[in-house]
Amino acid sequence: MSQYNLQIPWSGKDSLNDTDPDKVVSGGDFNTEFLAVKTAVNSKADLAGSASQAFSATTAAANVNTTQVATTQYVTTAIAANAVTAAVVNALVYPVGSIYFNMAVSTNPATLLGMGTWVRYGEGRVLVGMQDSGTFDALNEELGSETHALSIAELPAHGHPYRLSPSSTPSSGSSGGFMTSSSDSTVGPNNSSTGSGSGSQIGAAGSGTAHTNLQPSVTVYMWKRTA
Repeated sequence: MSQYNLQIPWSGKDSLNDTDPDKVVSGGDFNTEFLAVKTAVNSKADLAGSASQAFSATTAAANVNTTQVATTQYVTTAIAANAVTAAVVNALVYPVGSIYFNMAVSTNPATLLGMGTWVRYGEGRVLVGMQDSGTFDALNEELGSETHALSIAELPAHGHPYRLSPSSTPSSGSSGGFMTSSSDSTVGPNNSSTGSGSGSQIGAAGSGTAHTNLQPSVTVYMWKRTA
């Protein structure tokens, strides 16, 4: 609404002759003025605003960049001038190389966001932050595995001491099978004999099966924008 205008020419009454009936301020004058004020006030939007109230403001020029309120006309003009669409906004949020996560749907982000070329990324793998030097110093490296079988070099240093006597008989199994020797011998942790035995050995233990190598993880859909 435009600025309020007085309905009664109050200041002009002073210059009228005392005999002029218009010089008299009547209850009708007050009624006319206050009704107009009431109408004007009721047509103004509250500062808090509501869903049914429409604010009006001066529309700024297209190049204005201040704290002035942007009207719907300003926004519409700016969008038309700069071709700002949801796809453009999404392209700013997700530039090429971005990773997109989704916990609900497996739909390609090109469909969800309306832009870009996306490929599934990091399937079966977790993400690790890039470091300047060290194990993780190159982008897009695929390191590690779900399971790992220890090599001999990776086993802790250890020994299997045991004692043999001339009366020992052959035995087999995974927990200390052995062959007899011609005399007592005790083999220490470093596989060094303290006797004169020959042909003695400990039975095999363990299976060599690869063990799990997984860290605590959670699965999500991941996509990488390529174009």
